[in-house]
Amino acid sequence: MNSVETVNDILVNLFNEIMDIEERALITSEYKDISVKDMHVIEAVGIGNPRNMSAVAKSLSVTVGTLTIAMNNLVKKGYVNRVRSEEDRRVVLVSLSEKGEQAYHHHRIFHERMVMSVLKDLNKEETESLTAALIKLQEFFRNYRTE
Repeated sequence: MNSVETVNDILVNLFNEIMDIEERALITSEYKDISVKDMHVIEAVGIGNPRNMSAVAKSLSVTVGTLTIAMNNLVKKGYVNRVRSEEDRRVVLVSLSEKGEQAYHHHRIFHERMVMSVLKDLNKEETESLTAALIKLQEFFRNYRTE
């Protein structure tokens, strides 16, 4: 197998494995009422100041309409709070409830463990090379999406 085939095989399998493992790691008995996509919405809402729906939708690369459907479910399940802005009643602000913050931290810990397992045995140069390669991959996907 040449390098192109090897890298392709690794990327395809890695993507599938990450999705499978992430689902099994994140959707525990405590969080069985939400999906991995819901976890990513929770991550996009984040901890701290409430965010407007447009900003969250943009960070997820989805429409506000698509996000509204996901938010309705997360509000109903108690993970997200939704309020109208005091300054502009047309603006909807979302923030995580206590339950949502717990899910957020659960998701964060999974990602931290994943990253640390990759980086733990790499030296500085290897870490920099891996980072540069992943940035190029990210740029490819971002540019491909806009073509």
